[in-house]
Amino acid sequence: MSERYAADLAAVREAAERIRPWAIRTPVMTSSTMDARSGRELFFKCETFQRVGAFKFRGACNAVMKLDDATAARGVATHSSGNHAQALALAAKLRGIPAHVVMPTSAPAIKKEAVLGYGANVIPCAPTLAAREETAARVVAETGATLIPPYDHPDVIAGQGTIALELLDEIADLDAIVVPIGGGGMISGIALAARELAPRVKVIAAEPAGADDAARSKAGGALVPQTGPKTIADGLLTSLGSLTWPVVRDVVDRVITVDEDAIVRAMRLVFERMKLVIEPSAAVGVAVALSDAMREVEGAQRVGVVLCGGNVALDRLPWITRPA
Repeated sequence: MSERYAADLAAVREAAERIRPWAIRTPVMTSSTMDARSGRELFFKCETFQRVGAFKFRGACNAVMKLDDATAARGVATHSSGNHAQALALAAKLRGIPAHVVMPTSAPAIKKEAVLGYGANVIPCAPTLAAREETAARVVAETGATLIPPYDHPDVIAGQGTIALELLDEIADLDAIVVPIGGGGMISGIALAARELAPRVKVIAAEPAGADDAARSKAGGALVPQTGPKTIADGLLTSLGSLTWPVVRDVVDRVITVDEDAIVRAMRLVFERMKLVIEPSAAVGVAVALSDAMREVEGAQRVGVVLCGGNVALDRLPWITRPA
């Protein structure tokens, strides 16, 4: 199994032990309102309470802490517009090594400030994938740092899979888990862990209709690169990678897309009824859990929903009307 996919249950369990001193075991919350609206029992895995406010810390921490001392001493590098940047910066700080983070000039100021606050060196670049990759390669060549990408990396995938260990341990008899999908690192780790721990549990990818490369790839049986994504869910703009696509193709049960209005409604509903701060990417999972398409998933009465992060600029909430 490990020869075919980037991680397996053993790797996920090793990651859980490795990150235990630093990562938070996040709570699972419920809401009678959300149950009533969805027509099923929903169990929300609140990665909003993870360090850096997002699930990304799990994978970054596992990758950084797994490095041998000599390699770690040369530092780590990545390119990221948000949560992975913060996660890697914090993991590097905890290990006491340098971190170099390439961030596009379009990255939200709140996320750039957080990366700087963790002591990382921020290198700006043009807001294109090509520019991010080219700049990151130059930084690695200049510093000798180890590149730890946001999702397409075995240790990152294994780290994200620890979400499944905790959720399946805490909530018995789940029928399905809904996971937001961008690059696919989180859903790959969760799916690879769940297929061994609880094979009957369906893993459902939640994707914005305006950035639906995973849905199109799954439907066509071949990887379709993301081009021109347009969605409020800025954490889900990236394409699937060479390591995550095979898992989505073979192990993830279904990809369900939702439109922008549904994402905003779900985000506001969680704010108002659950009193939780979530970012739009997390709201995508909620929107799918509430969708008509989810009602068509056979036997899905007890459903886990991963709230992947809560890093949102509060003065730019999508339902706020600004003065003219």
